[in-house]
Amino acid sequence: MTHYSGPLLTRPIGEALLAARDAGKADWTGSMDLGRTKGAATLHADHWTWNDQRYPYPGKLKDRTIYYWDGEDFSSVSCFSGSLIKLVPTEWGAPTFEIDGIKMLPTSKESPVDDARRKVALIEPRGKVVLDTCGGLGYFAACCLEAGVARIQSFEKNPDVLWLRTLNPWSPDPDGPSSGGRLQLTHADVSLAITEIADASIDALLHDPPRFGIAGELYAQTFYDQLARVLRHGGRMFHYTGSPNKLTSDRDVPREVEKRLEKAGFKAQLALDGVFAVRR
Repeated sequence: MTHYSGPLLTRPIGEALLAARDAGKADWTGSMDLGRTKGAATLHADHWTWNDQRYPYPGKLKDRTIYYWDGEDFSSVSCFSGSLIKLVPTEWGAPTFEIDGIKMLPTSKESPVDDARRKVALIEPRGKVVLDTCGGLGYFAACCLEAGVARIQSFEKNPDVLWLRTLNPWSPDPDGPSSGGRLQLTHADVSLAITEIADASIDALLHDPPRFGIAGELYAQTFYDQLARVLRHGGRMFHYTGSPNKLTSDRDVPREVEKRLEKAGFKAQLALDGVFAVRR
């Protein structure tokens, strides 16, 4: 899918454009790609231009919403096909996303990209073949590419999340120059697709599944056995778990994951907000 290259607006950006116009300014300088780059918009009474394209001033924009130009108007980066999936701005620039109002990436203390970078560092991806089981917005993949990964194979089951990636300038483009052909993004359910991956063909693993209640199959012993099969001996893995249900029940998902990985053939320990493991 082709990546979007037009302007992305949030409420503060829209208000800044209108304020600059109302103040009689001829242009406004800022970012139209969620903080990736800066540029200048030329302001006119009834429209503005960006990269030689003409756009109308936006109407009332909502908080916690990102808008893209759909060819006729500025539409929110959200869609509904069974679940409401929405790209959500953050104070860090790089957005998170929500499914039915549930935030899918941690953003309270740092950028989701910086959070991903710390986790990716645990598997030391430079020069390795990496399996990224649940690609999401692609921040794990972006950090692996930045760190010099040889090749990263990424799976994403949800087509709406793949659509969000095409609109998010922080999501790596498999066909873009920074990827250099190293990122293979596949629309598939990794719990099924993993059976087609050869034994010991993966050097390192990143596993960031949805919460247990949504995707229990990605926490199952049979799936962890498959992860152990495809990962070479000595290969590193980071499994994001968060701390679901810990405050409201006696269930401790990170400890459960640690035990199942040990049973599958890993040496595992709690690390960051998940489990770090090495294939024995």
